[in-house]
This record gives sequence, C-alpha cells and structure tokens, in this order.
Amino acid sequence: MSPYEKIKQLGLVLPPAPKPAGLYQPFVVSGKLVFLSGQISKDGEGNILTGKVGKDLSLEDGQRAARLAALNTLSIMKNLIGLEKIARVVKMTGFVQAAPDFYQIPDVLNAASALFADVFEDMGKHARSAVGMASLPVNAAVEIELVLELK
Repeated sequence: MSPYEKIKQLGLVLPPAPKPAGLYQPFVVSGKLVFLSGQISKDGEGNILTGKVGKDLSLEDGQRAARLAALNTLSIMKNLIGLEKIARVVKMTGFVQAAPDFYQIPDVLNAASALFADVFEDMGKHARSAVGMASLPVNAAVEIELVLELK
C-alpha cells in the first residue's frame, strides 16, 4: 500500500506545508539524502501546542505535540518532495521542551515514530535521537527534524 493510501486509510489530515519562518530552506537534498528542517507542534489552523512537557503539559499532551510535528513533516514530504520519491525515513531527531525533572522524552517522541511507521511501514522505522530542551522556538512543545532517503 502506498504512503498516500496509508494516510487516507489512517484518516490523517495533513496541514498545509509549513513555510520557513526564517532564512532557511524547508529541506535540502544532498545526493540521495533529504534533510528536513525542524518542524514544530503546529496544527492546520496555525495554532501551536506550547509549553513544557512535565510542567505545563502532560505526557499525553506531549505525544499529541509530537504527532502534530510529525504531520508537518509529512506535509512537507507530500507537498514539496512527493511521498512516492521517499525510500525510507533514515533518522529522526526529536526535541521536547521539558520540565527539568521530566525524563520521558522517548515516550513523547514515540508518537511521531509510530506515525512514520504507520505511514511508511518498515521503511518508516528509523534511527532516533530524543533530546530534552529548556526552550524551543515560539515556546513549541516539540520540534522534529528528519533525514530521508530518496528512491
């Protein structure tokens, strides 16, 4: 089943492809690798899920934020690159704005990892770094960046 069919089957609604908020590109291609710039926990209406997970937000809220960031990366893949050109998700780096005593960073990011595995099946399973941060741009709860391989 194609990623497009999986997105439809999963009932996912992708937000519009985010536009850069600064002097950078949404992605850069080098050889067969695509480096996606970080995408934050913003919904289709432009609302950002903000705050520190473990203080302002629960684990479940953090997982929702990770899923929103992942949906934004899927939107870039679909609208700017084309899902049919993606061979696999190679690496995800996830940043979670977390309270100093919150250590469930991997649990937050599992929501994004699961989404990529659902859409791309085995080719969505990736290497990952999970990093807790004191702050993120515009107070976003989660930011995700990806390395993809092209067919």
